[in-house]
Amino acid sequence: MTARAVRLAVVVVCVGGIAGMIVSSIADNTDAALTFGLITAAAATSLILVTAVAARPPGDEEAIGAALEEQIADLVEAGADERAVRTLVRQAIELGRAQR
Repeated sequence: MTARAVRLAVVVVCVGGIAGMIVSSIADNTDAALTFGLITAAAATSLILVTAVAARPPGDEEAIGAALEEQIADLVEAGADERAVRTLVRQAIELGRAQR
């Protein structure tokens, strides 16, 4: 399951928990409102944890970009057409972005 799917599920639980708290409060059922509140708090904590775990460390993109440029240079030195290699890399990036 991707981080995006987990975030979506947690947001759905939060929205449901808030609705449950409102309905329980209107029905004057404090135990149910407290239960929905605790569920919503747990979901919010999960959202924070998923975001923290899924986030890349800052500066990671620079290292990846430098390694990629080095690999492109190696391929070009080995005789590959630079324009074709860069087109391939661009298409791979577009594919990766489309799958997010």
